[in-house]
Amino acid sequence: MRNVLTQAKRIVVKVGSSLVTNSGAGLDLDALNNWAKQIAALRASGCEVVLVSSGAIAEGMQRLGWKQRPSAVHELQAAAAVGQMGLVQAYESCFRQHGLHAAQVLLTHADLADRERYLNARSTLRSLLNLRVIPIINENDTVVTDEIKFGDNDTLGALVANLIEADALIILTDQTGLYTADPRKDVNATLISEALAGKPELEAMAGGAGSHIGRGGMITKILAAKRAARSGAHTVIASGHETDVLPRLLQGESIGTLLTASALALDARKQWLADHLQVSGKVMLDAGAVRALCQDKKSLLPIGVTGIGGNFPRGAVVAILDGDGNDIARGLVNYSADEARLIAKKASSEIEKILGYVDEPELIHRDNLVLL
Repeated sequence: MRNVLTQAKRIVVKVGSSLVTNSGAGLDLDALNNWAKQIAALRASGCEVVLVSSGAIAEGMQRLGWKQRPSAVHELQAAAAVGQMGLVQAYESCFRQHGLHAAQVLLTHADLADRERYLNARSTLRSLLNLRVIPIINENDTVVTDEIKFGDNDTLGALVANLIEADALIILTDQTGLYTADPRKDVNATLISEALAGKPELEAMAGGAGSHIGRGGMITKILAAKRAARSGAHTVIASGHETDVLPRLLQGESIGTLLTASALALDARKQWLADHLQVSGKVMLDAGAVRALCQDKKSLLPIGVTGIGGNFPRGAVVAILDGDGNDIARGLVNYSADEARLIAKKASSEIEKILGYVDEPELIHRDNLVLL
């Protein structure tokens, strides 16, 4: 299956803080030069590359003389603002040595949750790639507190892979890949070479965050692979300390863990729905409605709704939960939260009588719903 990477023409590469800093002691310019060299080699072979890079907060900590990552949001924002200057300047200098231009793109989950901004971001990134520019992407930590609280670029990498319809997401870390158990605690842990992205047992194997500098752990990488697979992107989790890891991976060499996407890629609109990390409300379903959505691929009717959470307007993106509280889908609602509460558990034929009008017989139409 490693030949799926040899066919990749557009990839997203995510490098963690430990691979661009000297264990938190500022940026490692030799490491950045190495990434620029490898990405330039891929670009020369005809592969389009988007780089999602951590390191801004770590660089800011070093410049400000902080030894420990602060917990106060305003201090994290300050560190990100200071560090972003050095990070972008360093990358631009490195890529210029290989005849390439770099562009800074700061994104938030809010940018991708709004349909118009989502499409604008996609158009911008595609234009940059057509111009042979290397987009350097990071979360806009300086202004959005939720991004720092959520806190990982693995998820951002997956969102970008979906955004530009990449063939592969390569997550580089200081670990050699996904193991059956934490190799730091279990000597019998073995490396998983290949697996299907989204398998529940993979999440059970993943542990917590691995260092005091970065925020993501193996679990965020597993979930990122699951998300990237929705648009057909395969994911590799590998050590960034491997020599020339990027060219070797795209030549089909078995390095780290390959998590393959099996299902057909979702269309662009449903990718956007699935990518909503923050939703306006929740809709709880009974068992019959869950079967109708998941097995019969039908629309969601009001009669199958057992509860409504939150306060949302018509047309909002909501989370759809089963009876156990599991998040099973995303959808665009045809009625506001107040209206949905009134028509919940009622037949569609009763909507006009209850509300005084009827927009659609469905609470969420199948075309505006995506299963997770």
